[in-house]
Amino acid sequence: MPRHHALAAKVLGLVLLLGAAGCQSGPSGGYKRAINSLLAAQNFAGAQAALEKAKESQYGKKNQVLYYLDLGTVLHHAGKYQESDDAFDKAEQRMVDLYTKSVTQAAGLLVLNDGTMDYAGEPFERALTNVYRALDWVFLGKLEEAVVEARKAGVFLDELNRTLDGKARYKDDAFAQYLSALLYADAGKLDDARICMEKAMAAYDWYAADYGVAAPRFEFPSEDRKSARGELVFIHLNGNAPVKVSKTFQVAWNQALVAVRESGEETAQFKNGLTAGIAGRAVTVSYPEYQPQPFRVRASQVRVDEAPAVPTLLVEDVQAIAAKTLQDRMALIKTRSIARAMVKYVLAEAAARAAAKACDRIPNAFAKLACKAASRGVAHGAAAASEIADTRCWGTLPAQIRMARLKLPVGKHKVQVDFQDQAGATVETKLFENVEINKGKRTYLTYRTADALAAPASAGPAMAVNRKK
Repeated sequence: MPRHHALAAKVLGLVLLLGAAGCQSGPSGGYKRAINSLLAAQNFAGAQAALEKAKESQYGKKNQVLYYLDLGTVLHHAGKYQESDDAFDKAEQRMVDLYTKSVTQAAGLLVLNDGTMDYAGEPFERALTNVYRALDWVFLGKLEEAVVEARKAGVFLDELNRTLDGKARYKDDAFAQYLSALLYADAGKLDDARICMEKAMAAYDWYAADYGVAAPRFEFPSEDRKSARGELVFIHLNGNAPVKVSKTFQVAWNQALVAVRESGEETAQFKNGLTAGIAGRAVTVSYPEYQPQPFRVRASQVRVDEAPAVPTLLVEDVQAIAAKTLQDRMALIKTRSIARAMVKYVLAEAAARAAAKACDRIPNAFAKLACKAASRGVAHGAAAASEIADTRCWGTLPAQIRMARLKLPVGKHKVQVDFQDQAGATVETKLFENVEINKGKRTYLTYRTADALAAPASAGPAMAVNRKK
């Protein structure tokens, strides 16, 4: 093989190796925006078709959790609750399986990037999976199955709290516990309902400080004791959750080395990479960052018949939870990114030096210099280009969850919901006709608004479930 062919093969091999690390780790930003636009336009059939078409091209085998989370969300808003639960079930089973495998997969972190691991979901995504599944069962009229999801959410959150020992910002989910309390009460499991409500209130105590979300103290209209009454629970799913983007910065080699050693991330793999070492250089490091998505609706209020409107209260700020949960791990994420970048820099430098030796055999001095410059540029360019953060996240979640609870007389009612912007102006109205309220039962309604307000949003049907006093 001619010398220049051998050189090309070496450089090409490095590009392929490091390029694999920089491959898209999950659905692209453009794809996420397209799916959310379809959701906002209430084009659920289009969103489902786009998801199914992109199962391999955008998600692939390592992102099956994300695929089924997105699919479950679309099917939920389409009113296909059984199919939605089937999708969420696949996502949840995969999450459980991946948590047991995460340690063995972590060995590839330093050579490639976090995207080489199968996506197992964030803790808050796992809790909200059970929330969506519980609502699916509520709208299917199967309260016991909804209670099963409430119980699973509780088991997961208890284990999360024990594992984190209260050290992480997100250690419980106040809204998941609150909804579980309502469902337990609906099923007559009053002790379980009391325990979940106590946990919800305890979580809201630190939600107020960390996320700006206070405990929902609902005030009910005055009640005529001669009339049997039921309750309406309205859940407003608002906006689009933030998306992750990849950010980069450069760090001097000596500073990077100190950071890795002090963190305990200096593994055998890392030390072996440094044996080929180079000092006095800077390395390009990537890290993920949540980017909020704009949403026009900032508040909502519920009017039943001709009664005064009752405002919804913010019960879950998904946007704040996502951003601050990531921030909790940022020091570790950046340290691991530094370690990976250093190893890849060493590999690139070793390949460039090997290529330079081949370049030395070129008789023409100008061609020799050009060969060395090109080899180094390609090698280190590939290394820098491969340093892309893991930007995977459940992109079809709402940015926030709001709730209203109203005691109502038994019978059919007209429920009007007004959605307001930051200035308090109504930008959209949804009317639910013939909402039936039954004695001693709760009737649940859900509605999703997003940034594309020119198109109607989605509404779940009214569904009454048992509530035993």
